[in-house]
Amino acid sequence: MLPALVAGASADARAPAPSAVARLVLEPADGVTLAWAENRLAGPIEVMLHAQGPVPASEPALPARATVPARGRTLVARVGPAARLQMRAVPGHPHVRSSDVEYRWPLEGAPVRVTQGWGGASSHRDIANRHAIDLAAPPGTPVLAARDGVVMQVEAGFSEGAPDLELDGRANFIRILHDDGTMALYAHLDSNGLAVRPGERVRRGQRLGLSGNTGFSTGPHLHFVVQANRGMRLESVPFRMFGPGGILRFRDPGAEPE
Repeated sequence: MLPALVAGASADARAPAPSAVARLVLEPADGVTLAWAENRLAGPIEVMLHAQGPVPASEPALPARATVPARGRTLVARVGPAARLQMRAVPGHPHVRSSDVEYRWPLEGAPVRVTQGWGGASSHRDIANRHAIDLAAPPGTPVLAARDGVVMQVEAGFSEGAPDLELDGRANFIRILHDDGTMALYAHLDSNGLAVRPGERVRRGQRLGLSGNTGFSTGPHLHFVVQANRGMRLESVPFRMFGPGGILRFRDPGAEPE
């Protein structure tokens, strides 16, 4: 499981924090403050600007949203002086319609062993991971792209795993942006052996990195989920996947009993 919102966070004494998705830049100009959002990802993001404390005069009014292109910079609002501001950021464009695509098995040489499926009670209850799957894999198993796309985000700064929700965000992962705007997340990767970098175009079946056991994990596995930005939050998207033995079938936890 990974957090629905991957934004900047303060580091604590035990471990570094995940890399920030965006940066808020404030510039004084003619009696107002220009609030800019700088996107650090190789794909679009959506941001929301809030006031901390009293809400100042602003154009547009706060809270204000904006979409920022890949590695771009966008003016979110012109805000009155002495304002205290905070910004949240979510990967992905807010207006996405997912395509019906068959995903390939994302592990090389590993048999099908799903340790947690859609709606799993351990960590697949939240909206961002409801349609995620956990695939058991020994550390160092090659992780392959399940679909063509662009490497949007890479986190590779962590080396530990533990059954502790406080380490939830401290997992190595690769986020791939698909042509329809959805994003696949490959998580709990090993810090060594990452084979791609942000901005790189990858093809279905191409090696992305190696499986590991980083972040909130009770054992080595690959966490795979397809997500879309729906109103400033990441939501998981149902998907079809073809495994080594044929089509894999996952039951939607929200479906009516058969």
